[in-house]
Amino acid sequence: MDHDGHGMTTDLPPFTLARGLEFTGEPFFLTGCLLALLLYAVAVVRLRRRGDGWPVGRTVAWAAGVLTVALAMCTGLNEYGMVLFSVHMVQHMIISMLSPILLLLGAPVTLALRALPAAGRGRKGPRELLTALLHSRWMRVVSHPAFTIPLFIASLYALYFTPLFDFLMGSQAGHLAMMVHFLLVGLVFFWPIMGVDPGPHRPGYLMRMLELFSGMPFHAFFGIALMMASEPMIATYADPPASLGVSALSDQTAAGGIAWAFSEIPSVLVLIALVFQWHRSEERQARRQDRAADRDGDRELRAYNAYLASLQARQQQ
Repeated sequence: MDHDGHGMTTDLPPFTLARGLEFTGEPFFLTGCLLALLLYAVAVVRLRRRGDGWPVGRTVAWAAGVLTVALAMCTGLNEYGMVLFSVHMVQHMIISMLSPILLLLGAPVTLALRALPAAGRGRKGPRELLTALLHSRWMRVVSHPAFTIPLFIASLYALYFTPLFDFLMGSQAGHLAMMVHFLLVGLVFFWPIMGVDPGPHRPGYLMRMLELFSGMPFHAFFGIALMMASEPMIATYADPPASLGVSALSDQTAAGGIAWAFSEIPSVLVLIALVFQWHRSEERQARRQDRAADRDGDRELRAYNAYLASLQARQQQ
């Protein structure tokens, strides 16, 4: 594969799934993915060496999330994404809407808080700094839906429909920076909704569902706008290389269809996770109430029965 002076890929053969999944090992994201897996594994091993458990499901979710990032950025998808809008949209959807959900289900903040050692009285180490960050005013702002939802929406419309997108796509570094942005925006948007890790903004489960569905339709609208356009809307993809054998308009229509269809997938995944978390929360609450009843001899039930007896006595008078 050849590259021009801006790092753009040229003279690629027509896209196929096999070519798109070919490992290319983009250095920046490959290094980040390996570090993410290594640090998580070290933390889990540290917990288990001191006799503490860590759910296997969370480890699997974290590994799957990291692998989806590698799939989008360390394969031929990253090469083709520089010249095909449809492939770029696949990257965008994976790294902003699938990877963040899986990474957050891995509960990395909870793992870090449990694995990092306490610094001791009067001292501040990594664990104390992380705790302070979680309780900071800045974190309350960036995790509030008044910030996360507009940011999630602006990452689509203010980026793709302004010259900023073409500027970033003019270099490989700009493209990588854009993908890092998509990943961070996805993490910020889904973090207060998923509710696995501790955070300052933790609304009830119904409100979390409303936050989820308030942002998802904008992805669908964005996709429909691309599909209905009668001419190319993004200058970067207005003239795809002849070797690809596709027209700019058909490629844009495919990109819109991907954005529209993919918006439903994370909604279903997050909804399933929220229902499961809600069920687990109700079970824990029921167990706490049972333990409280055992400790006080079911005092609350006796008081309620006495209240019913008093009402019946009043009616008989």
